[in-house]
Amino acid sequence: MTLVIVSNRVARPKPDLPMTGGLAAALLPAIERSGAIWVGASGNLGSSERDSFAEIEALGAGALATVDLPQAYYRGYYEGFSNSALWPALHSRTDLIRTSGDDYKAYREVNGFMARALLRFCRPDAIYWVQDYHFLPLGHELRRLGVKQPIGFFLHTPWPNRTCMLGVPHHRELVRAMLAYDLIGFQTDEDRHNFEDYVQQDLGMPVSDGVVGAGLSRLQAFPIGIDVEQFAARAIKAAARPEISRLRASLQGAKLAIGVDRLDYSKGLANRIQAFDRLLVAEPNLRRAFTLLQIAVPSRTQIASYSKLQSELATLVGEVNGRHGEIDWVPIRYVNRAFPQPTLAGFYRAAQIGVVTPLHDGMNLVAKEYVAAQDPLDPGVLVLSEFAGAAKELDAAVLVNPHDIDGMARALSLALMMTREERVERWKAMIQTLKIHSIHAWFSDFCQALGDTRMAALPPATKVVPSLTSRAGQGAVTQH
Repeated sequence: MTLVIVSNRVARPKPDLPMTGGLAAALLPAIERSGAIWVGASGNLGSSERDSFAEIEALGAGALATVDLPQAYYRGYYEGFSNSALWPALHSRTDLIRTSGDDYKAYREVNGFMARALLRFCRPDAIYWVQDYHFLPLGHELRRLGVKQPIGFFLHTPWPNRTCMLGVPHHRELVRAMLAYDLIGFQTDEDRHNFEDYVQQDLGMPVSDGVVGAGLSRLQAFPIGIDVEQFAARAIKAAARPEISRLRASLQGAKLAIGVDRLDYSKGLANRIQAFDRLLVAEPNLRRAFTLLQIAVPSRTQIASYSKLQSELATLVGEVNGRHGEIDWVPIRYVNRAFPQPTLAGFYRAAQIGVVTPLHDGMNLVAKEYVAAQDPLDPGVLVLSEFAGAAKELDAAVLVNPHDIDGMARALSLALMMTREERVERWKAMIQTLKIHSIHAWFSDFCQALGDTRMAALPPATKVVPSLTSRAGQGAVTQH
């Protein structure tokens, strides 16, 4: 079997450089061990007239292959439809959708371009595994080119309720195109149910036992994990790093809470900061007793909603620090840059509280990394949004509603005062779950399910997605 994994970008193992994105960090160890070929954008732009592989290089037992995506369509594909239409809709923020017909055309053109590039790996034993919302119709584009091999898809974001998807231009065409995949994977059963609801109500197609129509696509939840042992070892080793020693010394005995997020409206950062403000108002005796280190990595700064959020958060942090800070102490240390994973692992281990409070998140691997990094004899407390996919597994965390500012403030107070015995009990329950649902289990479970799904499917000639209008013309699309 030749496993070909496709995502918008790939990652290289550079221990002392920041890792870009949770998807990249999660896939890297799996690629190194599995022997898969990981295909993604090179970061450079090329011509739409040719499928330009910039580089193919070894990565452990596997390989990385990077493609120069077409310059003419990249901005509309990435900043436009992917991140100004799909991303807000998938995170239930339809009020932030800003897109055009040209953006959608660019999105489809880039998907078609990537499909043509992937033909390079179309061997008889090939299996394709497509990752995330950038490539919802990529399976359909591969089928149009005659690819008969198994094709699976995994969505790392949430799949929202059907009313949110109705706000996406061309939503029916996109979801019909997704049914070219043999297997569609989601982070949680709730996401899967939302997709089933859309397919049944808006496409009028039956779903029985997780199978759409007459064997078109199988739908299944595969919660993504991390390499627990590797991350724990990294956290132990990081304790000796000079920046971790400086951080500990600067606290002067105060407890540390940590939040690590991309600067994104889905992460609930404003509500989190307001909760720390509310806690200090309600319990002024906690001043100087703790500090929040909030790492907020700038992202998609060319999009108006992101640049506006960056300004608003900087202002809010300044107001809270101005209200409660003293000459030698501020409640919030706010940092707008990325850190290498070894450094983050050390930060997590040094922190008595991990704060992960997104408004809506597919999984959130920071929550899992924080738990894995803890000292088993004296672990910290994870304060986790009930709207993160991770909450379905890590129910021993202190779960919060990120829209309830007072409730989050009380949860933070509880975390600060929790006894060591209770912290250990909660941590043991969570670490056991993480070990069972590791990144390697996720990887092998999906590949096994894709193989099983393809073998159990109806004969290819009978698998037809009805009434799908393609870019090339109109009519039904047959899966080959």
